[in-house]
Amino acid sequence: MGFFANLFGYLLNFIYNIIGNYGWAIIVFSIVIKIAMIPFSIKQQKTLKKNTKLQEKMKEIQFKYKNNPEMLNQATMQLYKEENLSPFSGCFSAIIQLVLLISIFYLVRSPLTYMKKIDTDVIKKYETIVKEENLSKTSGYPEIEIIREAEKLKSIQREDINNDEIQKIETNMTFFGLDLSQVPSQNTGDWKVYIIPILYVLISFVSMKVSLGTQNKKEDKKLLTEENGKQVEGESAEETGDMQDVMNQVNKNMSMIFPIMYLSVALIAPLGLALYWLVNSILMIAERLVLNKVIKDDE
Repeated sequence: MGFFANLFGYLLNFIYNIIGNYGWAIIVFSIVIKIAMIPFSIKQQKTLKKNTKLQEKMKEIQFKYKNNPEMLNQATMQLYKEENLSPFSGCFSAIIQLVLLISIFYLVRSPLTYMKKIDTDVIKKYETIVKEENLSKTSGYPEIEIIREAEKLKSIQREDINNDEIQKIETNMTFFGLDLSQVPSQNTGDWKVYIIPILYVLISFVSMKVSLGTQNKKEDKKLLTEENGKQVEGESAEETGDMQDVMNQVNKNMSMIFPIMYLSVALIAPLGLALYWLVNSILMIAERLVLNKVIKDDE
């Protein structure tokens, strides 16, 4: 992932050099990446919609051959063949998005390595100095700590501190009065550090509601599978209803658990990383709403 993080680092650094503010650079960077990913998102959305329709026929096959695994497998493969769809459709887009997510996490977590392209030995040297001078608490984000304490490092009289190196390390992380290098769990007395994490949790909650709302509307619209205008009745319909009840309960539990998990993570992450998550979540909601309007179910 370091390879991709390094590539994205050139883009983020280019944007930062133009704007001169890390927070705004993160926002513009997120928008550019999201725009670049639109073709993959469209392909994935179409595949998801097609798979949703396919599941309706799959329920019939599963009920018909529930006691015959061999015939079930054959019928399933035949169905995918008739629909010109691979069981692994959409995996490529999902893998790309996963690689993107992890590599950008690397980038935002270690901006000196991937954005500023600071030599590893230099980073390790100042990481050691920060610890020796007791300038910062250990948070798991040493490069963020070096950036945060850069101003203090310049005032320390040590032979191993080079002002030219410090100048390259310095990054403007002030964003609407917030220091994006701060970690909320280490600054519990400052209420402002909770603004971005709370917004992130709220937006994540909205994102889940949008996703689950779209899914529930489709399920409510068609609880029973239709084929040639005839509904599947009896035990199949009952099983379908039971399955839907279970899925609704699972979705409800997820909508309650995940925001708590998001908040826990955001509280121990630097605000710059939380800002990226926040912006990315907002863009995902916008993308999902637009694509749901543009890509019709009957396409």
